[in-house]
Amino acid sequence: MQEEQKIDDLATHYKNVISILGEDAEREGLLDTPVRVAKSMQFLTKGYHEDPKEILQKALFKEDYRQMVIVKDIDFYSLCEHHMLPFWGKAHVAYIPNGYITGLSKIARVVDVFARRLQVQERLTLQIKECIQDTLNPLGVMVVIEAQHMCMQMRGVQKQNSTTTTSDFTGVFNQAKTREEFINLIR
Repeated sequence: MQEEQKIDDLATHYKNVISILGEDAEREGLLDTPVRVAKSMQFLTKGYHEDPKEILQKALFKEDYRQMVIVKDIDFYSLCEHHMLPFWGKAHVAYIPNGYITGLSKIARVVDVFARRLQVQERLTLQIKECIQDTLNPLGVMVVIEAQHMCMQMRGVQKQNSTTTTSDFTGVFNQAKTREEFINLIR
């Protein structure tokens, strides 16, 4: 389906949503809202159309470095798949190379690809870890994500200051000493 057709189809649905909610979709302030929301949703979910493994492979370099590589404080924004409300925070990603490294910005781009989908934080953590492990075949990968969720803050339980932390790891990060080193370095 063409991009313009997708925008038109989404906009039609958003116009209906506005009406169903009890608003006048023809009111001046809302006339362009369905198209703006449609374009916004296309941007916020663009990760479905990007290949994170390809991103890593485009900047794969042979290097005999076997110490921890950490990219921390990677800002991300995502949409909760249960309520389609934003959640956002920071991702911290480490890997220990096994003959190959990748461009540092590529790690941040992988986070963005998976974040720009309807998500849950637990799956986001897992997908980043698995992508890096499967593509780079390092000695180990660890991902920690700290996020705030609007579905908890503005509806439901309404706990505005809550933060959710998830982590996942492979390989040498199964050793407590290696995990502790990573945690100390991201603090």
